[in-house]
Amino acid sequence: MQKLLETLSPVERNVLPFLKDGIELKEITKLSKKKDVEVMRALQWLENKGVVKIKSSLRDVVKLGENGRIYEKKGLPEKRFLEVLDGKMDLESIKRATNLDNNEVRISLGLLKSRYAITILGDDVEPTSEREGILRKGFPEEKFLKKLPAPFEDLSDEEKNLAGKLLKRKDIIIKESAKLKHVKLTETGKKLIRKSKFSKLDLIEKLTPKMLKERKWVGKKFRRYDVEINVPKVYGGRRHFVNQVVEYAKRVWLELGFKEMTGPLLETSFWNFDALFTAQDHPVRDLQDTFYIKNPRTGKLPDQRIVKAVKAVHENGGSTESKGWQYRWDSESARSNVMRTHTTCLSARTIAQLKKDDLPAKYFAIGRCFRNETMDWSHLFEFNQFEGIVVDPDANFKHLLGYLKNFANKIGFTKVRFRPAHFPYTEPSVEGEVYDPVHKQWIEVFAAGIFRPEVVVPLLGEDIPVLAWGPGLDRMILSYYKITDLRELYKNDLKLLREIKMWLR
Repeated sequence: MQKLLETLSPVERNVLPFLKDGIELKEITKLSKKKDVEVMRALQWLENKGVVKIKSSLRDVVKLGENGRIYEKKGLPEKRFLEVLDGKMDLESIKRATNLDNNEVRISLGLLKSRYAITILGDDVEPTSEREGILRKGFPEEKFLKKLPAPFEDLSDEEKNLAGKLLKRKDIIIKESAKLKHVKLTETGKKLIRKSKFSKLDLIEKLTPKMLKERKWVGKKFRRYDVEINVPKVYGGRRHFVNQVVEYAKRVWLELGFKEMTGPLLETSFWNFDALFTAQDHPVRDLQDTFYIKNPRTGKLPDQRIVKAVKAVHENGGSTESKGWQYRWDSESARSNVMRTHTTCLSARTIAQLKKDDLPAKYFAIGRCFRNETMDWSHLFEFNQFEGIVVDPDANFKHLLGYLKNFANKIGFTKVRFRPAHFPYTEPSVEGEVYDPVHKQWIEVFAAGIFRPEVVVPLLGEDIPVLAWGPGLDRMILSYYKITDLRELYKNDLKLLREIKMWLR
C-alpha cells in the first residue's frame, strides 16, 4: 500500500479524499476545485492502478438553454420587470428600463399576475402589496437555474415541478439524454482512502538543475513512476502504406539491374495506342474505356520518321512481314489527348530512344493509370501499374515468365500461374494470376508478352525480342494488409492510416 501511495501524483492526491461510491465527475470537480479534464485524468490514472472503476450511464440531464444562460446572469424577465415597477407605469417605459422584448414582457405579465404581484390597468401596470415580499423572498426558478446542469432523477419534487414549467418557456432549460461518469471504489481504493496522511506526502515530482546544485534532493523521496501504466498511442509519421509498397517494388527491380522510366500522366493517343499497334477502331479506344481530354484536346506527334513508320505498319505492315490493319491511318486521331490507360506507353517512348549501343537494356516504371471502369472491390478507375521491358536479342518467353514469377514471390505470393492471352501489341501473350488467400480465389495481376514486330520495328528500326509486362500493383497488396476491397486503399480513413501495419518483406 505504501508503494501505491508513493505513485500518486498531486492531482490524484487532491481528488482522492472526495471519492465515494456513486459520486459523479461533476461533483468531484466542484469539491476538489479542479478542472473537468484534470479530474478525468486523475480518475483514469487511479483506475489504471486499481483504485477505482469508472462507470458510465445514460441519464436524462437538465441543463441551461441559450436564454437560460442569459437569465442566470441578468435575472429572469419577470424579476427584472417587477424590480423596475415603481408605482403605475406604462409598458413602453418598462420595456425601455428592462430591455425586454415583447414576448418576455407578455410572459412576465402573465406570471406576475398569477402571483398577485401586479394589477393591469389598460396599457398601464401597477404593483400590489405583494411586490416587496416576492422580491425579498426571491424567485425559486433562479436558484434552480444556478444548480444546472443536473440529472433529472436527482431533482426534488419541487425542482421537477419548476423544470416542467421552465421547459414550456422558450430555450430556458433543455432536457436531454447524456452519458454521465461516476466512480465506484475498489477494495484497494477504500483502504487507500483510510490512509489519512496520503495528501501530506512530501515527494519530489521532478528534479531540476537548481535542486542538483543545492543538493535539495538529499534525504527526500521521489514519487514512484509506473512504467506499465497505459499511455496514449503515438502514431509516428510515415509514408502512405501504398507508397511503402511502391518504394519496395522499385528496390526489387533496381536490384535486378533495371533502370527506371518516367513519363506524363496526360498522353497522346499516338503513344498510348498507335505506337503499340492498337487499331484506331479498336473498342479499347472508346469513351467507355478511356478518359479523353477536352482541353487541351490534342498534343504533338513525335519525329516524322517514327510517325511515318507507325502509319505504314498500321496500313500495310510497313517493313515487317505483317499486312497491318488494312485501313487509312488518321494522324488527327493519334494526336487526341487521353489520361494514360497503362504505363506501356512509357515502354514505347523508351524503345524509340534506344540505340544499338544501349542493348541489352532493362527498364521498369511504376505509375498511375486511368480507365473508365465501373468500380467494385477489384476495379478502380484510377490505379497503380508496374511496367517492365527487357530489350535483348537473346531474350525468350521462358525469361519473361521467370521475371514475373520472381517479382510475385518477392511481393509475397508463392502461388503464381499463367495462361495464354491476346493483346494487340504482344505475341505470344500471357496473363498471370496470383492466389489471394483473403478472397480464396485467383486474381489477375499480370498482362505480359513479347512485343510484336509491328511495335518494335517502327520504334527501334529492327526486330529484336522485347519482353514486356504490366502487373497491377493494387490488387497484389490486398491480402498482405487484409483488405477485402480496393476502394479501401484510397479512402483516406485516418484510423486505418494510423493503425495499418508497415510493409515488411
